[in-house]
Formats: sequence, structure tokens, C-alpha cells
Amino acid sequence: MDSFMTDWSQLSHAYGCAEDIPALLDRLETDPDADWNDLWSALCHQGTVYSASFAVLPWLMALATDGDEDTRLDALFLAGAIMAGADQPHGAGAVRQRYATEIAQLLRMANERRRTLHDCTDYLYLLHAIVAFEGVPGGCEALEGLGNGVYAVSCPACATALFIVIGDDGYFSTSGDHVLKDDVTKTPLRPANPESLNGVGRRLHGIALADGQHDAAAAMTYLFGTALCTSCGAAFCVADQVGRA
Repeated sequence: MDSFMTDWSQLSHAYGCAEDIPALLDRLETDPDADWNDLWSALCHQGTVYSASFAVLPWLMALATDGDEDTRLDALFLAGAIMAGADQPHGAGAVRQRYATEIAQLLRMANERRRTLHDCTDYLYLLHAIVAFEGVPGGCEALEGLGNGVYAVSCPACATALFIVIGDDGYFSTSGDHVLKDDVTKTPLRPANPESLNGVGRRLHGIALADGQHDAAAAMTYLFGTALCTSCGAAFCVADQVGRA
């Protein structure tokens, strides 16, 4: 692949000039087992995107079309993470207009792929990509940490730093290190009634149910449900605080 004749010297990524991007792209194209971490780190560093990030979308679209099964999924994940930052100050201009064809194709492939996935974590990452391609207001922020199973937020009442855990480790809020310590205080989350969901929460819950992803659907009820601060006891909507964070 020729990197689509992009002048990478005029673009930037997390570490400066983007002239090294073609080498990273070539490596992933020629070696299906190559590590994607370097490309992720340069183009979507801790969720921040850059002018070079969007220039890679045509390449990711092609790889999502022609790569092997794992590579196609990796391409969709990275493209979705990049589009989640479309409204950031990245110096790439009106990216949704410029890359409308690529985004539409990526969205089509993501919707096709989600119906065949069995792993819940991969499914949640793909839902995040789908709402990013669509540009759904508030959808990207809410879904961004759901695949990892944990969010870092602050209590809106007392500003205590909290972890909201949704997934294999349970459904709770805590201010302690729940990974390394067994004696931290954990307050159970209160899931939303699926019938009371609206907006993006209702839509994503319905999609997950229709796809037979019952664990993902349950996760949506907790994401759009209520948490209690372990310090002051204040109740707050998880998704709202995730968006603020």
C-alpha cells in the first residue's frame, strides 16, 4: 500500500513529525502479527488525536476490508478511537466531511462485524467505534472505558476520586485500589431499568440485546445507572460523571 500519496512531513502525531508513519503502516501491512502499539501511541495517545491520525483513515479502511480477521478488527478499533477525537483541536480541519466516504465504509463494516462477535470486550470496543463513526453526541465518552471495565471519575458532591467498575470484577464504586487490595470499600451500583433508558443508552442496550450480547446489554444498564460515593454517600448518574471526566 502506498500510504495514499500523503505528504507525511506536513503532518504531526504525538511525538512530532509524522514522517515515520509510512514505515509503521508498511510493517503492519506485511506482517499480520506485528504489534499495533506503536501506531496507536503515535496517532491516538491516551485518547488525543493529531493531524496525522485522520490521514491514516483510508489505510485503515483498506485494511479493515482486506486484512485477516484479527487485523480487520484492530483496524476498526483504531479508526473508531481516532474518530472519537474528531471534535478535538487537532489541526486536521473538517475531518467528517473530508473522509466521509471512508467513515461510511468503516461504519458499514463495523455493523456487519458486530453481529458475528462472541467476545463481550471486543463487542463493547466495536460499539464504541460505531458511535464514533456515527458522531453520536455523548456516546463516545460514555463507552470509552467500558471495554476495560473501569472508569475513573470524581464524586460531584465532594470531589473524591472514585473508580466505577462494570464488568467481570463486578458492578461497584470504590475509592480504593480494588485490584491490589481485598479490603477496600465497595458500594454496589444501581442499574437503570431498561424501560427507563433513553437516547444513546436505550439504543445501545437494544442493539446489544438484538445481537444476543446479554452481558453487554447488562453493562449498559449499569453505565446509565446510579453510583454512590463511598465517602459522602452522594448518588450520581455514572454516564454523566464519565462524560465530565
